[in-house]
Amino acid sequence: MDRIKEKLNSLRAEADAALERAEVAEAKNKELEQDNMAKEQEISSLQHKLSVLESDLDSAESKLSEAKVGKEEGESAKSNVDILQRRIDMLEEQLDETDKNLKDVTERLRQTDVRAEQLERQVQSAEQERDQWEQKYEEAQEKYQESKRELDEVVQQMESL
Repeated sequence: MDRIKEKLNSLRAEADAALERAEVAEAKNKELEQDNMAKEQEISSLQHKLSVLESDLDSAESKLSEAKVGKEEGESAKSNVDILQRRIDMLEEQLDETDKNLKDVTERLRQTDVRAEQLERQVQSAEQERDQWEQKYEEAQEKYQESKRELDEVVQQMESL
């Protein structure tokens, strides 16, 4: 009788531990989903920034071609060409910085994708572990019910004696 109570207490403790681990896993899963959502928002923001930078690049390239046409018009516009040339240099520097930023953003995006994949794998692993613990809990519950039935039968047999 004491062994059954001990086993029952042990099964309850295991069930409580499994439930606690499942709750922890669910909390971690929720946290990872929120982190993933934040990363997606960051990606969206970076993509928007990239499109703005590409627009700026197109604008800069357009200004560069206009400056080259102005230079070809002649010496009378040389002072104007010098101003435009300085502007072109500045735009090319901005273009270089934009290219560098684009490469950095692309690398961070790739790293974010890798991290997101890792987090998804962790979430899947946590879900699998949770499912396993739920199944173990159900099996323990069935064993408990079976033990209880057997105990009730033994008690009935003893009472009938």
